[in-house]
Amino acid sequence: MFGGRSTEHAISCLSAGGILGALDPDEFEIVPVGITREGRWILTDGDPRQLSLDVRRALPEITATSGSAVVLPGDPTTRGLVVLDPSEGARALGDVDVVFPVLHGAFGEDGTIQGLLEMAGIPYVGSNVFASAAAMDKEFTKKLAVAEGIPVVDYIVLRAGQSPSEADLARLGLPVFVKPARGGSSFGVSKVTDGTQLDKAIAEARTVDPKILIEAHMVGREVECGVLEGEAGGAPEASVLAEIRVDGGHDFYDFEAKYLDEAIEFDIPARLPDRVTAQVQDYACKTFTALDCAGLARVDFFVTPELDVYLNEINTMPGFTATSMFPRMWTATGLDYPKVVARLIRTAAQRGTGLH
Repeated sequence: MFGGRSTEHAISCLSAGGILGALDPDEFEIVPVGITREGRWILTDGDPRQLSLDVRRALPEITATSGSAVVLPGDPTTRGLVVLDPSEGARALGDVDVVFPVLHGAFGEDGTIQGLLEMAGIPYVGSNVFASAAAMDKEFTKKLAVAEGIPVVDYIVLRAGQSPSEADLARLGLPVFVKPARGGSSFGVSKVTDGTQLDKAIAEARTVDPKILIEAHMVGREVECGVLEGEAGGAPEASVLAEIRVDGGHDFYDFEAKYLDEAIEFDIPARLPDRVTAQVQDYACKTFTALDCAGLARVDFFVTPELDVYLNEINTMPGFTATSMFPRMWTATGLDYPKVVARLIRTAAQRGTGLH
């Protein structure tokens, strides 16, 4: 499944294009279902070329004309998709063994699609309802991490209608980052270097989510770690680390730097002392466990000049585009893209649905 109703629709399509190209057709029978921005489910042809940046660098999109409409009944006795064909009426497409919900952001990475799949009794790749919702919400990610002794960047939360107090702003200082509490791909994120910019930044973040975070600026290096669920019920496993470096044309790792511009450089593995690498990997696995994650996650950190480590955020369905760090980190660890995808599908099938 890919596309979806969130602001990350196009990024989901790009990720799906990468995964579709990596799946071995001799091992997997693929049923590519795109979801339009309005929420309509479409049975597509699954051509990876249609799910990539075109020569004009235009982002892909699922529309109602992309294929036949399908639905997934929330009925565990059916375990299959139903095609809605205007000329033939409804017809069952067949049983589904595993769903790979390559959906970023709201209505995909936040526990909603996971709830539907639980009701339908169909195993799926990635975290369950609670873990998906908790990881999507930066406020509760931080609270659960702090409970496990994992340091986080200082922050305040503003719910709908709230404004920051002078005392909070004085504590955080400048610059600060203003971001949606439940967003991704840097949509709605602003760096504020002057107090006069704050109201505009808050309004921009609230176009994505009425609840926002204002975070202190952390001086340091941006480091990421991939985590995979252990096979056969084993402990989660951490990849080698990646360090992201953004060129001078971008103030931070924003949407354009991530997906549209050739504005980033990276080191895989990150050039850090062994003890710091081990600390980041340990915190990544602890965060994964603290939130009850499953399948996969990418956990992002800051490393200060003093080599202290702070959690930034966790993504339970990280990007799978050609430039995404998650598959690159695992390739550098010794598990290439097709093997990562196959492993995720196998562990999802073994895990099943329900409590585990």
